[in-house]
Amino acid sequence: MFIGHYGLALAAKRAAPRTSLGILVAAAQLVDLIWPVLLLLGVEHVSIVSNPNPFLRLSFDSYPWTHSLVMGIVWGVLAGVAYTALRHDRTGGVVVGLLVVSHWVLDLVVHTADLPIYPGGPRVGFGMWRSVPATMVVEALILIAGVAIYARTTRATDRTGRWAFWAFVAFLVLLYVGNASGSAPPNANAVAWGALAGWLLPLFAWWVDRHRADTRRTTT
Repeated sequence: MFIGHYGLALAAKRAAPRTSLGILVAAAQLVDLIWPVLLLLGVEHVSIVSNPNPFLRLSFDSYPWTHSLVMGIVWGVLAGVAYTALRHDRTGGVVVGLLVVSHWVLDLVVHTADLPIYPGGPRVGFGMWRSVPATMVVEALILIAGVAIYARTTRATDRTGRWAFWAFVAFLVLLYVGNASGSAPPNANAVAWGALAGWLLPLFAWWVDRHRADTRRTTT
């Protein structure tokens, strides 16, 4: 799953209004941000397979430290505790931690049986990726819901806040469609370096959020 994670991060702004959208996006995508680093270090492994289905061109051979349920919970606890300690925002910390864990839950729906329960443990996955239309519809619905909730929860404080938000959404959609319609990557290193670009999206989201305010705050 890709844009579904971002949809959940956008929706989470309602539960954690003091937390920057950039942090929420980083939490929802944390394991995918760490994953390419471990790929390049040779700790985790992916291979390219020939398949007309764009969602099944990567074989996730080994990624127990980022994409197992147990490690997802560990990463979530660490992220939540760290955020609470740094920002003194317990609610935000809980939301951040839950977003980290939510990545595994959403991936469970779309992945084939390659997600470990724990490092070295059994692998699970419901396999929605086998159906391209179903995958794209479900992800689109999650993103639409997230966009709607974020748009109602926040308001633009200037022109940048209005247009940057919709530019962010449009960029996510274009990136998703491009990945779904593009050719397979040439090798695992290309996958890893491409995935590292994902670190820019939390920064984009942080910039958007700086130009928006909580609609529930009264102004004078």
